[in-house]
Amino acid sequence: MIIKLQAGINHTHHQHLLDAIGNKGFKVNEIKTQTSTYLVCIGKAEVDLRTFGHMPGISDIFHVSDEYKLVSRKWKTNYTQIDLGDNVIIGDGNLSIMAGPCSIENEQQVLNTIQHLKDNNVKIMRGGVFKPRSSPYAFRGLGIDGLKMWYQLCKENGIKIITEVMQVSQITDMYEYVDVFQVGARNTQNFNLLDELGKVDKPVMIKRGISGTIEELLYSAEYVFSAGNEKIVLCERGIRTYEKASRNTFDINAIPLLKDKTHLPVIADPSHGIGIREFVEPIALAAAVAGADGIIYETHEIPEKAASDGQQTLNFAESAQLIRKLNSLSAIRD
Repeated sequence: MIIKLQAGINHTHHQHLLDAIGNKGFKVNEIKTQTSTYLVCIGKAEVDLRTFGHMPGISDIFHVSDEYKLVSRKWKTNYTQIDLGDNVIIGDGNLSIMAGPCSIENEQQVLNTIQHLKDNNVKIMRGGVFKPRSSPYAFRGLGIDGLKMWYQLCKENGIKIITEVMQVSQITDMYEYVDVFQVGARNTQNFNLLDELGKVDKPVMIKRGISGTIEELLYSAEYVFSAGNEKIVLCERGIRTYEKASRNTFDINAIPLLKDKTHLPVIADPSHGIGIREFVEPIALAAAVAGADGIIYETHEIPEKAASDGQQTLNFAESAQLIRKLNSLSAIRD
């Protein structure tokens, strides 16, 4: 059961409500977010919502059987929209496009990518400055100085950025220079990191774990929401299976399933989903048809010279072609 409290509920009404819920055998978790206060009530017994619904101080009350309650669509039937400012919104019915290199390499690369995005009316740039690499000898990013350079150039050109945060200690330093924090597949169940991201007033995109289930992804989102942050985006990026023909097995089923189970926006990552450049476009288009709220993919002026993930990165001509096709699909989607 979820109870949404009225703004400014007085102490007496608040305490009476807590007492009444406790007397029915429920454990009460009070969640304060950027916009609202909720009581998430956990108990085994079924209860008639009218038992509490008449009490003063309640804005709304919902029965939610899912274990992941706050991110469930059973209480919030309208889909969440994430406003990044400057008319850049994720989940408003349009298809959001996020494109950029796997790794931020230098200032000229950033400027070239910004120009490519502006030429194609893309408002969000992806990129990594802290890179989790399988090999300790691979390029691992420019760090906070690279982030500051990248963010400033994007801000001057009206571009929002999304980038990965890898550990709790990075959040404070990154906060001022990030529009969307990304939680990578390796950190999807780093619950300490998720808890801390729940305390910030910046959107968070959570990628599905390397072998994670849909339910586990929703639980990860619940951690962020229950810590106070409602600005959450989910990302399907493929999972590890027995198949070796592609980098991952992109789960197209996950997109409509997530849209049914949660009110949060759902983004598709075809670059990591398949890991093969020539197949990124068809997977991206399939994800858009399946109902994704956006596509995030990798592009580089010369992928063969990219510091990382060149094999799954589109060049600018391929990227422009994909954007045109995605825009055409976006115009005809229901």
